[in-house]
Amino acid sequence: MQTPVLRPRERDALIQSLRAGVTPLLGARHIQVGRDAEIAALEKNLDHIADGGSAFRLVVGEYGSGKTFFMNLVRGAAMDRQLVVAHADLNPSRRLHSSGGEARSLYAELMKNLATRTKPEGGALQTVVEKFITTALAEARKAGSRPEDIIHERLGNLSELVMGYDFATVIAAYWRAYEKDDDTLKDNAIRWLRGEFTAKSDARRALGVREIIGDAAFYDQLKLIAKFCRLAGYKGLLICLDELVNLYKLANTQARNGNYEQILRILNDLEQGTAEGLGFVLGGTPEFLMDPRRGLFSYPALQSRLAYNPFARDDLVDMSGPVLRLGNLGREQFVALLRKLDGAWNSGKPDSVSFPDEAFSAFMRHCEQRIGEATFRTPRTTITAFVGLLAVLEQNPQVDWRELLKQTHLIFEDARGAMATSEELTSLTL
Repeated sequence: MQTPVLRPRERDALIQSLRAGVTPLLGARHIQVGRDAEIAALEKNLDHIADGGSAFRLVVGEYGSGKTFFMNLVRGAAMDRQLVVAHADLNPSRRLHSSGGEARSLYAELMKNLATRTKPEGGALQTVVEKFITTALAEARKAGSRPEDIIHERLGNLSELVMGYDFATVIAAYWRAYEKDDDTLKDNAIRWLRGEFTAKSDARRALGVREIIGDAAFYDQLKLIAKFCRLAGYKGLLICLDELVNLYKLANTQARNGNYEQILRILNDLEQGTAEGLGFVLGGTPEFLMDPRRGLFSYPALQSRLAYNPFARDDLVDMSGPVLRLGNLGREQFVALLRKLDGAWNSGKPDSVSFPDEAFSAFMRHCEQRIGEATFRTPRTTITAFVGLLAVLEQNPQVDWRELLKQTHLIFEDARGAMATSEELTSLTL
């Protein structure tokens, strides 16, 4: 097998993430297998967003089935299409709808993680703002106009949206700070855009605006950011939200339904095409979707919009709807994944020895005997064990893989107990 070419930093980050059982942020594309049809379906959505449209997708899969990994691949494909991407995990302090600051906290996390192709690790909000300014300056030079006239003309396109006037005022303030090299004013403008102001009086003194980004402005502000990204020269904005099972776990029915109503609003808005250059990809478990008492299906309006296509049965699929269900990897796909892991492990190591072909089959047989069908349903445990096996073989070259494989039953017995409580976990999934 040809070893994938990985930069040392990318390779180390990939292996470190896999050893810890979390989704790699770097290098994920080098170990991707299967999901070709699912990725193709999402890429169509990304192309639609880049053309000024909108899209909504709910990615459903068991814990450890690959939701977060899949969503990271989608994020990479979005950045390749010149989309700005923001991602965040929901937790008790970050929700889509609230009155106690949780929605504003989610917005702030998204802005902190804002990423572009040239800044894929986040922190790209200031980059986007300055690209808007430099693009306007270039247009002004070309047209022989004053830069401030071009900037105000372009910002005028935002005034029709909710909070658009205040948003434009803040961007204009950043432009003045950019011209005068006023770092304090720049910082205040970025703080406002990140949703970090908690008092309107502070924002008025710092920037001359009357409003701040609070819980009620969560979705409206994201629509503003999406349109602003397009004005800055990007194709649009993709929002990736994972761990939506935390909404399912809300004990308060009113709070849970408030969040589901926000999802309904977003779904209606995007499916009707009223948002420009904006997409949402949400990740959740089957229970979060289908539980008739606490899941999305407990909210009738969402159930009717997210229901199965009755004609997609047996081996027939429909990947054009809002819900994308991630099936289990097949045995051949899983062996291909292990081969890619072995190739990534040995990348950049000229003296390394790849895992022999017979060892992959032996390892898979052992996994099937020890943890059964969960090998394919929730592959995280198996992947972590395989990477651990490679680590021991590399550091102890005198040891035969066959002997080590006999000992891995201890790993899987521990893993079996951990999997029994996996439904209580809300950590990143691979």
